[in-house]
Amino acid sequence: MPSRRRFLTTGLKLAGATQGALLFSVIYPGNANALGILAVRVWPAPEYSRVTIETDRPLSAKPFIVENPDRLVIDVDGLILDGTLRELVSKIQPNDPYISSVRVGQNRPNVVRIVFDLKSPVNPQVFNLDPVGEYRYRLVFDLYPKDAADPLIALIDEARRNNDSAVPRTGNASAPGAAAAPTQVTTEETLKAIPPGVTRMITIALDPGHGGEDPGAIGAAGTEEKFVALSIARRVKARIDAEPNMRCMLTRESDYFVPLNVRVQKARRVQADLFVSIHADAFVTPDARGSSVFVLSERGASSSAARWLANKENDADLIGGVNIAQRDQQLARVLLDLSTTAQIQDSMRLGDAVLHEIGGINRLHHDGVEQAGFAVLKAPDIPSILIETAFISNPDEERRLTDESYQEHMADAIFKGLKRYFARNPPLAKSRIVS
Repeated sequence: MPSRRRFLTTGLKLAGATQGALLFSVIYPGNANALGILAVRVWPAPEYSRVTIETDRPLSAKPFIVENPDRLVIDVDGLILDGTLRELVSKIQPNDPYISSVRVGQNRPNVVRIVFDLKSPVNPQVFNLDPVGEYRYRLVFDLYPKDAADPLIALIDEARRNNDSAVPRTGNASAPGAAAAPTQVTTEETLKAIPPGVTRMITIALDPGHGGEDPGAIGAAGTEEKFVALSIARRVKARIDAEPNMRCMLTRESDYFVPLNVRVQKARRVQADLFVSIHADAFVTPDARGSSVFVLSERGASSSAARWLANKENDADLIGGVNIAQRDQQLARVLLDLSTTAQIQDSMRLGDAVLHEIGGINRLHHDGVEQAGFAVLKAPDIPSILIETAFISNPDEERRLTDESYQEHMADAIFKGLKRYFARNPPLAKSRIVS
């Protein structure tokens, strides 16, 4: 009898021209040079689901799609099935928008086959990330829906739901279970999203920093910046949405990563009047404290600390993980080239208004608005600021950042700052209809 054990599971039929069987045989060859799997992680989100395999050496993978039913099959070269990889099966949650289940098996020596059973067709992106921060090598599977959601449509749908719950309407109502409306923004649908009597909707893009595999800064007590930023952003959004002439779009609504340029694209897609990125600062020493507001700079950072912080925040794409092959380098260049003096001047006015308000609830790290080359602030046509709500690396301020009362006060201050800005700088005229 051979010393290794071999197991065989039933085959899966391929659709169309790829008819055949997907056979799994679990092999334990006792390879002393087998690559070590450090962790497997799953990040389900409305926009896409991400799966990562972290290892001590880089991997190569070959994905292909199987239809009827929909499956994503990935052959990963250089792997031996072990207990850590098997944990992937239990990490798929019932509420994952795109993955219903996953199976793993040793397809042949040193090749593991992973099969994702899908809830709907996906456009997968499979790529590698080099070591960065606390991570070693990562093999990333990003499962995007074939029909990607449009942030403008989502914003209008949310506004319509809010209006329908607040204002009784007459006319034809969709019966329960009726087919969904086409994913196209029409004049009629947009008008229904605007409260009666309002002729100019102000749209705010709120950007909770970091997310998913990018935790941001981590305090001494283990508080992660990404959760603080999201919590405060949600509180600000609630205040904005309560105003009849204002609406808010979050660049991320839960714990997942959004590339920096995609955050800017989302703001531009919904024709945002303002872009506000929310963070919780960190520094190399624990005694740094206070809140700050930053805007983009055309001529370098206003201080060495601002430059250091901008470089750290711009590393989010490296830590969170971006598929460089798919990234729109041309858009990144356009945003850089079109960043105008006028946008920066408007951003400074916005930053002053917000800084004035947050200075009432926390000491300021710097008396004025600072400037540096933050990638997330490079929308050429939207006044944009980045708020550091406090230093999460300071133990006292870390405790405040986890306190609901402080988060409420910070959200109030940010919201009042936005209203202060608009009181002095009325939004430019736009069509009542966002198309």
